[in-house]
Amino acid sequence: MSAPSAPSTQPLRLPVLFVSDLVVLPGMVVPVELDEPSRAAIDAARSSSDGRLLVAPRLDGGYASYGAISTVERVGRFSGGSPAAVLRAETRGRIGSGVTGPGAALWVEVEAVEEVATPRARELAEEYKRLVVAVLQRREAWQVIDTVNQMTDPGAIADAAGYAPYLSHDRKRELLETPDVEARLEALTAWTRDHLAEVDVADKIGEDVREGMERSQREFLLRQQLAAIRKELGEGEPEGSEDYRARVEAADVPDAVREAMLREVGKLERSSEQNPETAWIRTWLDTVLELPWSVTTEDHDDVRAARAVLDADHHGLDEVKERIVEHLAVRARRASRGMQVVGGRGSGAVILLAGPPGVGKTSLGESVARALGRRFVRVALGGVRDEAEIRGHRRTYVGALPGRIVRAVKEAGSMNPVVLLDEVDKVGADYRGDPAAALLEVLDPAQNHTFRDHYLELDLDLSDVLFIATANVVEQIPSALLDRMELVTLDGYTEDDKVAIARDFLLPRQLERAALTEDEVAVSDAALREIAAGYTREAGVRQLERLLAKALRKAATRLAEGGHDADSMVRIEEADLRGLLGRARFAPESAERTSVPGVATGLAVTGLGGDVLFIEATGVGSSDGTGGHPRLTLTGQLGDVMKESAQIALSFVRSHADRLGVDPVRLDRDIHVHVPAGAVPKDGPSAGVTMVTALVSLATGRPVRSEVGMTGEVTLNGRVLPIGGVKQKLLAAQRAGLTEVFLPQRNEADLDDVPAEVLAAVRVRPVGDVVDLVQAALEPLAAQRTAAA
Repeated sequence: MSAPSAPSTQPLRLPVLFVSDLVVLPGMVVPVELDEPSRAAIDAARSSSDGRLLVAPRLDGGYASYGAISTVERVGRFSGGSPAAVLRAETRGRIGSGVTGPGAALWVEVEAVEEVATPRARELAEEYKRLVVAVLQRREAWQVIDTVNQMTDPGAIADAAGYAPYLSHDRKRELLETPDVEARLEALTAWTRDHLAEVDVADKIGEDVREGMERSQREFLLRQQLAAIRKELGEGEPEGSEDYRARVEAADVPDAVREAMLREVGKLERSSEQNPETAWIRTWLDTVLELPWSVTTEDHDDVRAARAVLDADHHGLDEVKERIVEHLAVRARRASRGMQVVGGRGSGAVILLAGPPGVGKTSLGESVARALGRRFVRVALGGVRDEAEIRGHRRTYVGALPGRIVRAVKEAGSMNPVVLLDEVDKVGADYRGDPAAALLEVLDPAQNHTFRDHYLELDLDLSDVLFIATANVVEQIPSALLDRMELVTLDGYTEDDKVAIARDFLLPRQLERAALTEDEVAVSDAALREIAAGYTREAGVRQLERLLAKALRKAATRLAEGGHDADSMVRIEEADLRGLLGRARFAPESAERTSVPGVATGLAVTGLGGDVLFIEATGVGSSDGTGGHPRLTLTGQLGDVMKESAQIALSFVRSHADRLGVDPVRLDRDIHVHVPAGAVPKDGPSAGVTMVTALVSLATGRPVRSEVGMTGEVTLNGRVLPIGGVKQKLLAAQRAGLTEVFLPQRNEADLDDVPAEVLAAVRVRPVGDVVDLVQAALEPLAAQRTAAA
């Protein structure tokens, strides 16, 4: 600590000059504007013997305890004409009590404070000088730096802080009232360090701002040049925020949407053109404004006309046509009674058309839109694996777009289009999410009136959109999604249907594509039937159309080469097909395949529709009961369920050998069951009865009747359980030339969906016990003996 300052032994009697906006420290030379009290103090000082006065800060509600003993250097006027004086502060003085004196000035007793410089004070003074020099160097005040470097007295160095602009009046007054030199220097050192830290931060901020301004000015200049170039090229300028505000206010949108758009317009107005968010806001506003928020098309009210349109576009498909007509009839009835027609919770319709390829699911959607008088949009979902494809991307991503549903509504230009979700069963899932889960909200009539896309972040009403989804395999659709759709099954066409479709739809279309007319080429119904039966074996008509196009191309070639009389018509009969299409690819093979014991004809459903399959069984090894433990071998790429069906069938035959007329010894050997074709995977329980029949045929040596097909799940007790796909299996039986089919008794109700011509061509025999089926399906013993004779 420094030695305490010692007051002088003789107090001085001096006039006082109070100043308001200034704190005068010893060593300072300051000009002071004079008012009446100040002029009285100056006059009293000049009239005294030593010409000194005390300069003290003016305080509210009190007097200062310290002041600066000063001399009057000069009295004059400022440049503005007001009286002023220049004072030089010499030493610090402690103010005592008031005394009387000459003139109108206030006189007080003052004790001059003498300061003692200690070594510690000198160290602090050097440290403070370095800080002050650092401050002055930032201001490039080199002359002031020289003056500071020449100062050596610690007290004078500390009191020079009265000139520091970064010190407040309160801190300067604290310095004036601190007679201890060391205390003053310690306080000044701390304050100056804080100031230098603030200056560093301010300089950095200023540099960043300066660089940003320079970059902004450069970008502004470049954009002005770009605008000039666009003007010369005749290109339009991008819309400003004022244009967007006018468009939003004029748009016919819901209030919540308008409020959200106005918020984005406000952000656009507050941001600069250089802000990258500006482009995002513009794109979002354009997307929202382009959506048809209040645009709807008027549905056709004529139910008969709608049915006529559907019948003209597609043959058959009565169930889905009936559903569309019902939908239209209900809307027309509500409209006629003045009830709410458009939109609302639970008012949407979602139909799933499930069936094999080529039956007209996709084209039916466009026909429905034409019948209803709505706009049609197709959304292909096959192979979609990203959930954002349905819900859209967040706006923060570069290149973000709304999802396919919003884009479909935008493309349609109305809020009530027919949206076809094609191949909904082929939607995949990976690390980017499950699109099928995102479809749950889209296809739920109880939720899609407030569908929220990630990009829009606005409620979009999809309740008046008619969604039609298509699928080939219903089992591949998640159960939660399937539960939200109304399933309409398209099981395929009969042979008569295919002939009618080829004659009324396919042939005219292919004639037009081949540049032919009905006067030039004619195809008989017998030829069409042979193409459908002998050249194709499909549930739909795509391959039929390809073969028909091939035949017409060859006919057009003959006409172009002159190989036919130009004035006569080219007639394509059944006998001409071999020359046009080659040999028939398919022929009834059931008689050949089942001519030996151990082979039975079954019925199955694949992704391409119904089909027949042959189950072959044979014994390996001896049958004298000495061959060891018998084994069951299964081949043909069978699934676990089908393997279990084979084991159940063998166990049933062995345990009920007496009822079936089977010698148990003939089954005490290795059994091999094969289901061709070996390259095609197969699974399911419906081949159980077929396997039982094949095993009994093998054990008894009685072949299975060639005209018989069968399907059904079997239990260990011999009960025949119901199966699915009855209509597709019966269609396949008709195509394969079978005339009798055994079905589970509990599937009789499914026969109502089977076309009458199929039931007329195929005799359906419901059975509940597999023993009854086996006895009816095998060749009778008498017939076998006759054949042997």
